[in-house]
Amino acid sequence: MENNKKKSNNLRWLVLLTVIIGTFLGRLDQTIVNLALPKIMSDFSISVTSAGWIATAYILANAIFVPIWGKLGDTIGRKKVYILGFSIFIFGSVLAGLSWNLSSMIAFRVIQAIAGSADYPTAMAILAVTFSEGKERAQALGIWSSSFAAASVFGPLLGGPLIDNFGWRSVFLVNLPIGLIGIIMALAFINESTSEKKTMRFDWWGSITLGVALTSLVLVLDKGTDWGWLSLNSIISYLLTVVFMMIFVHVEKKAKEPIVDLKFFKNNLFVSALLNSFIIFMGMMGSIFLIPIFAQTFLGMDATQTGYLFMPMAFMMVIASALGGTLVGKVQTRYVIFIGTLVAAGGMFFFSWLDPRSTALDIMWPLSIMAFGMGFGMAQRTNIVASSVPEHEVGIASSILALARNIAGAFGIAVFGTILNNRIESNMITISQLSAYNGHTASQFQEFISLIALKAQVSAYDYVFIIASIFIFVGSFTALFMKIEHEKKTKAHVEM
Repeated sequence: MENNKKKSNNLRWLVLLTVIIGTFLGRLDQTIVNLALPKIMSDFSISVTSAGWIATAYILANAIFVPIWGKLGDTIGRKKVYILGFSIFIFGSVLAGLSWNLSSMIAFRVIQAIAGSADYPTAMAILAVTFSEGKERAQALGIWSSSFAAASVFGPLLGGPLIDNFGWRSVFLVNLPIGLIGIIMALAFINESTSEKKTMRFDWWGSITLGVALTSLVLVLDKGTDWGWLSLNSIISYLLTVVFMMIFVHVEKKAKEPIVDLKFFKNNLFVSALLNSFIIFMGMMGSIFLIPIFAQTFLGMDATQTGYLFMPMAFMMVIASALGGTLVGKVQTRYVIFIGTLVAAGGMFFFSWLDPRSTALDIMWPLSIMAFGMGFGMAQRTNIVASSVPEHEVGIASSILALARNIAGAFGIAVFGTILNNRIESNMITISQLSAYNGHTASQFQEFISLIALKAQVSAYDYVFIIASIFIFVGSFTALFMKIEHEKKTKAHVEM
């Protein structure tokens, strides 16, 4: 009896390892492909703007299909959907590695994205069912969630050598052997699970209207800086987003089996967890994407050296996630998330001290502090979403969380990128007005202008990091609204 129990415990952690492989591979693909873009541009003879659609197409398709996969997983079986999505993802990766022009690359990236979006909602639901005990569930979900950050870190580390030694196609083809291992493990270790409530009809109208709304929103967030936020393209995107989101809400209110159950948003615990996740991911993604740019532009680092900067971040995220998970049932969840978010805000603030004299260590230690803060509350954030809804709706609830995090990242990059550009322009004017030129030669004048531009840019980066830290600090207080009546219980805290 005891041997069977021990075997069952080991199997649970093998399930965790299995879904981590899938999540890691999907997220790794998003980060690693960005390194390959210069080589792809050269081979396909395309511009930067055209190459941008390789990433944009992936983001759009991924966002649209997350809720659909979540619903299908709850209905026909999470293991089936997980393996199906993983298999198509590998197939799309091989096709992308064999693509011959921009059009074929975009088409195959869309296939990858559609399949890759199946991972998050099904993996989270699989873990929620596999780990039914509260403390273990929180630890498992926290460790799994930290694999997102780990993939972001290891993307540049793995991608650089692959591209340099084997060409850009290798970043896609490497998914085949790793993916096959993941599929074999899924077949061997994951047990099938479905929702108790079987879907009799699929919510096509809800899926279509949500898809159009998300496409318009993500598109304008991704392209708004290039288009101009008040350009015709942007305004059309805003209108389409609002109109189709209103239609979507109207459709879902009447749908018997909606793709997104709107009653989730009457659940204060679910909404608070969602809001806190949105804020911290918006602040993190919106500012962290600037770190590699700063390191390479002002500190003279190459892509591989920049990737090394993020290694401590990944380890701190994993350690903090596991540590935070051990506090389930001992310390109230909202306080763990609140403290973790405050620490993350502090780590972000320390980036405001960066300047051209900064060293690698000056970037590593704030990154580590921020990662620890994020990871510390990661287990609780994810666990709240899984445990605040009935078990048969965990898949769709987790897909909403994934969608919120994706959109938060897009919002953050768009907002803080715009703040950076506007601040640079403002600083250039201010510093120029306060500066005096005493030189006599053209070279001295050029150096004078360069110093003004350098000061304007560095000060703008510092400003963005301060704004991001304030944003995360204020957002940390949303955690205090997460009031769980029975802190030690893990299933269905709020009955729908």
